[in-house]
Amino acid sequence: MLLAITRFIAWIVVWFCIISVGLVLLFRFVPPPVTATMLLDDNGYTKDWEPLSRIDRNMVSAVIAAEDSKFCSHDGFDREAIEKAIEHNAQGGRIRGGSTISQQTAKNVFLWQDGGYVRKGLEAWFTLLIESIWGKRRIMEVYLNVAETGIGTYGVEAGSQRYFKHSAARLSRSEAARMAAALPLPKKRGVVHPTGFTRRYGNTIQARIGVVRRDELDACIYR
Repeated sequence: MLLAITRFIAWIVVWFCIISVGLVLLFRFVPPPVTATMLLDDNGYTKDWEPLSRIDRNMVSAVIAAEDSKFCSHDGFDREAIEKAIEHNAQGGRIRGGSTISQQTAKNVFLWQDGGYVRKGLEAWFTLLIESIWGKRRIMEVYLNVAETGIGTYGVEAGSQRYFKHSAARLSRSEAARMAAALPLPKKRGVVHPTGFTRRYGNTIQARIGVVRRDELDACIYR
């Protein structure tokens, strides 16, 4: 009985690995058609895939400044940020995350938003896969096309059209910074007329865009 259970579990693990690697290989070249987050969104979803070459560099710099300044130098995991998040959360209060853009992309494309250690474990697996198979430029391209940018709105192209009435190919630093500031809570943070924390955070991100360019923190994407 125990041997049969062991074989069954091993069979599941093998097929999970085969399927997951196959999906990652497929999405290396093909845009993910839909995500679990989109399908479960009560507001429906609007999306418009654009290649990275048609997304303004200001948007790339803004999300690196806001979400993951070590994007080009880590292997998918920012261990220092994770340790700080664990220490902060152990003290109680507002929960802080330590996820990188790579981890967020893995979660957004292949998994679901809620969940505990099981989802985090799967997220780590898919993060390793996309870092190995996709590379940084593809990770950024997919991230900017599947991230939730507003109520029922996914991807920076759909967000740019919604908020600014023009393509993501010509986002100003201010526009890109405001979209990046809203990314963690796109259903609650305003983009067109931000106030309070969102406005201040957007201003900070806008200033950091210059630092990203100066220090070549986006070099892995544009070299």
